[in-house]
Amino acid sequence: MADGHITYTSENLTGAVLERIRPDADARVQQVMTALIRHVHDFVREVELTPEEWEKGVAFLSELGRWCDDKRQEVILLSDILGVSMLVDAIAHRTHASVSETTVLGPFHRENPPRMQNGQNMSPGVEGEPLEVEVRICDEAGAPLEGAQVDVWHTSPEGFYDSQLGDEHSMRGRFVTGPDGVVAFPTVMPASYPVPHDGPVGRVLEAMGRGPMRPTHVHFWIKKPGYRDLITHIFKDGDPYLHEDAVFGVKASLVTDWDAPKKDGKPAKLAYEFRIPKLDAA
Repeated sequence: MADGHITYTSENLTGAVLERIRPDADARVQQVMTALIRHVHDFVREVELTPEEWEKGVAFLSELGRWCDDKRQEVILLSDILGVSMLVDAIAHRTHASVSETTVLGPFHRENPPRMQNGQNMSPGVEGEPLEVEVRICDEAGAPLEGAQVDVWHTSPEGFYDSQLGDEHSMRGRFVTGPDGVVAFPTVMPASYPVPHDGPVGRVLEAMGRGPMRPTHVHFWIKKPGYRDLITHIFKDGDPYLHEDAVFGVKASLVTDWDAPKKDGKPAKLAYEFRIPKLDAA
C-alpha cells in the first residue's frame, strides 16, 4: 500500500471482493454470493486460468444465451450434463423410501399440454410399437389419490420430442386421476435419444470424451393440492444407456421392465405406483 492505495493481488483480491458485500444485504444473498465468489476465485487460482481461456469462457456463456429460445434451453442443458440439475434436485428432495424418487424436469417440458381422458391415445397418428401406460397415484401409505393432475410426455420412436418436430403437441398429455388413483392410456414406445449436441453444450461433451445419449423413459409431473409435486421419469430396463445417461437422471427405483407383457402376446406395458407425501411431511 502506498499513499493509502491498495494493490490487489491473487492473494488478497478474494477478500477485497467479499468485503464489498454490504452487511445489510439480504442474508441469503450474502450466503450465496460469498460462497460463489470464494469458489470461483479458488477455481481460477487452481487452474491458473489464462486471459485467453477467460475470453473463451465469456464467449461460451454469451453463446449459450443465443442458443436459447422457447423450444430449447441451452443453459439448463449445460446444468444437466454437468450434474448440477440432479444435485439441486437431490438436495431439495431428501426423503425416505416410502416416497417415489424424483429426477430432472429436462429441457423439453411444455406448459399447458392437451387435456386427455383415461384411455385416450396420447400419440394419435404416430406410428410405432404400442405401449400401454398404467400408473397409480397414492399417498405415502398407498391409499389412492383422486383428482391428481398427471402431465406425461415422451419422445417419438425415432427419439424426438414434439417441440423438436414442430409446434403441434404430440406424445404428451394431461390426465386427472379418478377415485382409484389410476391414469391409463395407450401410446407408442419412446426411444433412447441424444440430448441436443449441435451447439456449445455438445462441444463440451465432446471435449470431455462423453456421449450425449439418454436412455428410454417417460416423463411424469404429478400435482395434487396439499401434496408435494413429483417430477420424475420411468426408465425402460435393459436400455443400453442406463449407465451412461448424459444428465445423470437414472435412479434404480425408477427402472422397470416394460417388456414382460410381450411374453403373453400383449403390448409392452409401463406400470408403476407413485407415492407422494403431504406438504407438511418431514
